[in-house]
Amino acid sequence: MPRYGQTISIKKALIRTVILITAFCLFLSVSVSTYLDIAKQRTITINKLTTYADIIAFNAQVSLLFDDENTENKRLIAFRAVKEIKNIHIYKIDDFTNETSFFTSYNAPNTPPIPVKINKIKAPFTPESIGNHIDVIRPIMFEGIIQGYVYIRGDLSALNAYIKDKLIIDISVAFSVLIVVFILSLRIQRQLSNPIERLSTLVQGVSKNKNYDIRAPHVNVLELNQLSHSLNVLFSRTQAQLERQKKDEQEIRLLNQNLEEKVNLRTIALKEANQELLNTLERMHQYQNQIVENEKMASLGQMVAGVAHEVNTPIGLGVTGSTLLKDKLTEIKSAFDNKTLTSKQLSRFIDDGIENLELVYRSLNRAAELISSFKQVDVNQDTESYLMININDLINEVLLSMKKDINLNQHQIIIECPESLYIQSKAEPLRQILENLIENSLIHAFDEITSGIITIKVVIDEGQCQINYTDNGKGVPRNIRNRIFDPFVTTRRGEGGSGLGMHLVYNLVTQAIKGRITLNNTSSTGVNFIITFPIDGRI
Repeated sequence: MPRYGQTISIKKALIRTVILITAFCLFLSVSVSTYLDIAKQRTITINKLTTYADIIAFNAQVSLLFDDENTENKRLIAFRAVKEIKNIHIYKIDDFTNETSFFTSYNAPNTPPIPVKINKIKAPFTPESIGNHIDVIRPIMFEGIIQGYVYIRGDLSALNAYIKDKLIIDISVAFSVLIVVFILSLRIQRQLSNPIERLSTLVQGVSKNKNYDIRAPHVNVLELNQLSHSLNVLFSRTQAQLERQKKDEQEIRLLNQNLEEKVNLRTIALKEANQELLNTLERMHQYQNQIVENEKMASLGQMVAGVAHEVNTPIGLGVTGSTLLKDKLTEIKSAFDNKTLTSKQLSRFIDDGIENLELVYRSLNRAAELISSFKQVDVNQDTESYLMININDLINEVLLSMKKDINLNQHQIIIECPESLYIQSKAEPLRQILENLIENSLIHAFDEITSGIITIKVVIDEGQCQINYTDNGKGVPRNIRNRIFDPFVTTRRGEGGSGLGMHLVYNLVTQAIKGRITLNNTSSTGVNFIITFPIDGRI
């Protein structure tokens, strides 16, 4: 639609409307048809690869039981005739250790091998599309027990080529239809626009010359003929109204003369008041800008100081190590040039060089880790879409991934969350928030406690999800409670802490999931974080 104040002719509007409606209908029809066809072809390809995987799994039962790799390789070679299959892996589960290991594989001609996919094998075995290929994993069952897995990588190049050809044909047909519709629209708009242009010229002449005696002619279009009649009535009434207006203007002119004096006096007083108000507002804006600028500079100074403090130590150690190594190298070169170099001196140089190089490596690696942690503070909000998430399962997955650190000191984690609670949000930011909170408790709150307790309570209230996170650790020092979400605020400065964990949590809550986080610091021991963020629904 044109913006306010922008004009458009009936010719263009008519053609544009017809073209847009036609284009929309074509786009909707082509999109639905293409989507259904693509979905059907993709389903056929996936079902075909799944069937092949089931056949391979059935045939591989005996090979896995008797560890007969040669027989299975001969079977797999028969799949050269299947162009959709590029790679096949067979994995075996050890009867004693229950560990999954690589058994054998097949690669199609002119197809490079792929790395083993042991880490990717997990239930449910759902086909997964990645780029131009699709991965299918099926279990190898024998008497109801899983003996191993079959992994197939299928090629989607033929399907993508089919999709491309179909799109080209559909677009060509749609473009041809639009050309035909455009030609027909031109013929229709000529039949309507010519009478309208004549009426427009008539109205412009009346508006310019103020001659309301002119009358609009009769036209063949019913609606336009009604418009002509209405214009004629309007012209006649306007002429009569102008005559009455002249009489009224004389009376109003006399009244205006008396009002002008009063308006002038009040206008002067109002101008003076407005000027004083403008001066006051200008001063307020200056003060406000100054305050904002001061806060920005203070925050920037704290951030720069934190970065400099964290990075300066490893870089300084690296410079020291490289300087010592340079000095030792100069001594060795001088002894070598003077032919006084001894084996003992060379051995000592090698030992010192290794020690200095290890110091430089550790320092540079620490600096790299710090830079990596700085980058994590930038939370990308567009990399993940909203999905239906079982919040209880998500919390259990986080605890399972951190099971080793939690069980190391026999810490206890209590979850108060309904098992069937689903929310629509972003899974990865929520996972990172929980991991950082738990890690923060393990490192800071329980550094002197071997059996701490963490409580995670989840409730839903009026479309909002609230996560109440509590631990019984030593709490947050009073001097940093109000700055706990600021970058580089840490109680373990010089002990490996960067002070970015809670700042990352704050960014994830406020930016990624559009929520808010607060620290309830009423207690002197332990912490209590309350996270609230919006959701779209609950199953």
